[in-house]
Amino acid sequence: MVTRSLGVILNGVTGRMGYRQHLVRSVLAIRDQGGVLLTDGSRVQLEPLLVGRNAEKLGEIADRHGLPHWTTDLGATLGDAGYPLYFDAQLTAVREKSILQAIDAGKHVYTEKPVAESTEAAVALARHAQRARVKNGVVHDKLYLPGLLKLKRLVDGGFFGRILSVRGEFGYWVFEGDWQAAQRPSWNYRAEDGGGIVVDMFCHWNYVLENLFGAVRSVTAKAVTHIPSRVDEQGRTYEATADDAAYAIFELDGGVIAQLNSSWCVRVHRDELVEFQVDGTHGSAVAGLHRCVIQPRAATPRPVWNPDLVETRPYRAEWHEVPDNENFGNGFKAQWEQFTRHVVEDAPHPYDFMAGVRGIRLAEAGLRSSRTGHRVGLDNGMGG
Repeated sequence: MVTRSLGVILNGVTGRMGYRQHLVRSVLAIRDQGGVLLTDGSRVQLEPLLVGRNAEKLGEIADRHGLPHWTTDLGATLGDAGYPLYFDAQLTAVREKSILQAIDAGKHVYTEKPVAESTEAAVALARHAQRARVKNGVVHDKLYLPGLLKLKRLVDGGFFGRILSVRGEFGYWVFEGDWQAAQRPSWNYRAEDGGGIVVDMFCHWNYVLENLFGAVRSVTAKAVTHIPSRVDEQGRTYEATADDAAYAIFELDGGVIAQLNSSWCVRVHRDELVEFQVDGTHGSAVAGLHRCVIQPRAATPRPVWNPDLVETRPYRAEWHEVPDNENFGNGFKAQWEQFTRHVVEDAPHPYDFMAGVRGIRLAEAGLRSSRTGHRVGLDNGMGG
């Protein structure tokens, strides 16, 4: 079996997401399996080159995984023709400049979201990539989760009939950093560093909603900072200038209403850290990261409201598990494989920079709605 190689520049692997999900669980996992299988039966092996600003951390990661190629000089790396693909998992505030450099160097670009700090800047990057004729993609990891893949199967199979509404709950309690260390980096809570749960999560919600249920046409949102100060990685107290919770209503194509709560200030009373309940005329489903349960129309119970009696009906037991029916791998790795095929053999990959633009646009609309207290409509003319 013929195996070719594809050089990949990985910028930002010293961060939590860049290291765990993209380097270890995607690129290195693909290497361990012998590369990405192509349609002709051959394989392409990823050859990573690590880039970052902290030489000590980069060197330690490279030594840990036996990776000989790493540098702090992005410019020199972009000039190396042996690495035609550039990936970015840096902080949002520095991502746009690096992606622009990569495009100018003729690299194909795959990146974490958001692509840039504003819709205007993201559109400019998308158009620049199009003019340069480089392939480009944005991470859409939630679509590859087993729970949402099962949900997509239900949608495509017509299980719901006419979909009426979507209700989503995401979040968990992130410790303030004083008596217990925070589970998220401190920059997430500083607006000046690109933090905030709206900027983070609305990009996800946009692609989940538009790919499963319909394009988002308007948003009414309230973004708040529940915890006004936190303690950073060095033990210093700092002001939280970014929102840590957001409560939103989205109106979708076809009249579907989606209500999504996002919070780093909520204690979990759910089966999974994110759950979506979808209600339709013919049935309902609740999907999380991995599980999905359904209740079809014919098996729907008939509750009767009576606050004078203690509720004894086991409502959760009246739902049915959706079987896996296939082996689901890591979602980040699955999209890496998809984008690799897109680069090497021009296989489809619909999640390009313009898909990323729509996520940023929704985040900006949500923040504007929160500031003004008004419903904000989205421009229907923005294409993909």
